[in-house]
Amino acid sequence: MSDFVRIMGIDPGLNHTGFGVIDVYGSELKFVIAGVINVPKGELAARLCFIFTEVGKIARETTPSFAACEKVFVNMNPHTTLLLGQARGAALTALANEELSVNEFTPTEIKQATVGTGRATKAQVQAMMSHMLGLPEKIQPDAADALACAVCAAQSFRMMGAINAPKTSAGHARRHSGAKNRAAWEIHLGLARKE
Repeated sequence: MSDFVRIMGIDPGLNHTGFGVIDVYGSELKFVIAGVINVPKGELAARLCFIFTEVGKIARETTPSFAACEKVFVNMNPHTTLLLGQARGAALTALANEELSVNEFTPTEIKQATVGTGRATKAQVQAMMSHMLGLPEKIQPDAADALACAVCAAQSFRMMGAINAPKTSAGHARRHSGAKNRAAWEIHLGLARKE
């Protein structure tokens, strides 16, 4: 079983940004790494730069084929929503800077795909990620949300018939495998930019 697709999920936040990476072997999911980027207090620009740098570093170290990110929902507090949107923008820019295509999902879509209900609690998402990925201990909520985002992307790709689609000779559609292979994947996933 050497053919797989690696997906990186991001749960953006100005104080804590979760990340999770999984490998998808057909219908099997394998945990790679997950954690939380704890953003230091300080000026907003410096905090956004920190998110950009750390997300980029993790993407370079784990070499995902694609990324998935949670969409911003409109909070009761517009200021909070704006800050979350800026943190998300820093993470998305970092992923784009690493030449990764990013699929975006709403929190409801992610919960529906992973727990079976769009109204799942954070605790239910944590428990499901531990169960689905065979993790020995409870993971941090932001990391669990990021893993859930990656799992949602994997299920979305499967539904489109994209898992087990074009692969490199090494069996892994890495972003470093060349523009031709990247283009084949993007067309297959409907991610190609329209001219």
